[in-house]
Amino acid sequence: MSKIGTEGNPLRVAIIGSGPSGFYAAQDLQKQKDLVVEIDMYERLPTPFGLVRGGVAPDHPKIKSVTKVYSRIAQHDSFRFFGNVEFGTDIKRADLQKYYHAVIYAVGSSSDKRLNILGEDLQGSYPATEFVGWYNAHPDYRDLQFDLDAEAIAVIGVGNVAMDVTRIMARSQAELDKTDIAHYAQAALRHSNIKRIYVLGRRGPAQAAFTNPEIKELGEMDEADIIVAPKEVDLDEHSKEYLTSDRVVSKDVKNVEILREYANRPPSGKPKQIIMRFLVSPVEIIGSDKVEAIKIVKNELFVNERGVIRPRATDEYETIPVQMVFRSVGYRGVPLPDVPFYDRWGTIPNNEGRVLTEHETGEQVVGDYVVGWIKRGPSGVIGTNKPDSVETVKRLLEDVETGKLWSPEAAQREAVENFLKAKNINAISFADWQIIDEMEVQLGAAEGRPRKKFTEVQAMLEALSEHKRSLIATD
Repeated sequence: MSKIGTEGNPLRVAIIGSGPSGFYAAQDLQKQKDLVVEIDMYERLPTPFGLVRGGVAPDHPKIKSVTKVYSRIAQHDSFRFFGNVEFGTDIKRADLQKYYHAVIYAVGSSSDKRLNILGEDLQGSYPATEFVGWYNAHPDYRDLQFDLDAEAIAVIGVGNVAMDVTRIMARSQAELDKTDIAHYAQAALRHSNIKRIYVLGRRGPAQAAFTNPEIKELGEMDEADIIVAPKEVDLDEHSKEYLTSDRVVSKDVKNVEILREYANRPPSGKPKQIIMRFLVSPVEIIGSDKVEAIKIVKNELFVNERGVIRPRATDEYETIPVQMVFRSVGYRGVPLPDVPFYDRWGTIPNNEGRVLTEHETGEQVVGDYVVGWIKRGPSGVIGTNKPDSVETVKRLLEDVETGKLWSPEAAQREAVENFLKAKNINAISFADWQIIDEMEVQLGAAEGRPRKKFTEVQAMLEALSEHKRSLIATD
């Protein structure tokens, strides 16, 4: 057998997941001029792009434009997309070993971290990811129900996801009309009774994770005033020292400036209020059979032994009447079949992208690599995934040189297609996705929207089949 990565023996790589990290890994593989590579990307849904499609807020279309880059990657001759194919069910790790030299797991973090407090599982208490998936028309979440009769809602967390959830609940119908929000979600929000949204952060305004544009948008809502009490931006000595130090992040300085401006801005009488609270942590969600209130504790900041500003509870408590709670304290990965998993962090154990049998002390799992949030945890923005994926590909290419990869018994490109056909799996190609994409755009255009998403997998597949049948009939 010739050397791996040549015309006679191309390097064959399977990528599991079609979000940013997976596409950036494919892109870096494609850039290897002295290496012949064949890349097959697998996605459980018929639609690619992961959280860019199912997680980015409907009112942030510019962020979604990054999919144009991913589409160009998908047009490369080296690349194939297999949508509607689930890893662990339709195709297993043992199957991949027959057809590829290596696999890269790019599955992200699809669940939420828990608060581990009393009342967390009461009716009306939800992970933010469920609400995000619901309003983004993700097929897994379309059938969920949220009690939007609630007048007061608590959003726990001050990251960008918390800002997205808050903003979508506070948007006017006119603002939502311009987005690709799920039609059923907008209909439910049209009849909502939301009047107050409490946004609760456990640290101070100088440590808030949200970015400047996200907090700025909350002050520009058609139907919502943002309320920041002056005491909320009265900084402690640790925060003041940080903001004037040489290690300060400019984002944090600007965040505090924006929040101070809000503290000096009188309410204008809009029908909804977004109430920002800092230095508070939830200790109990109260209710008999559903959410009735949330109990919070006041925090103070201290500097730990590593020099990091951290919160700790005081003996001061407060109860806020709310009827719904969204928990937005971080994403968490879930285990994959036959793949090592580090439960404490919710990640696949790895060393710079090489999968290990155990966290830190484990041995390398030959042929297995990992990128993105399931590699490093849920941190950073979309662009953060690019250097992360490049690092993993570099390790993979080192293993190409040493021959430390799988030895596939059926390395022909058509072999995996024949395998899927034999199992009667309706794999969706990237060209198929482009048809679905165009149908969504056309449906949206008819309503003056950027797109109108299909919300059910079966509906997508049926519409695609009908389109293909119509093309055959026309020919």
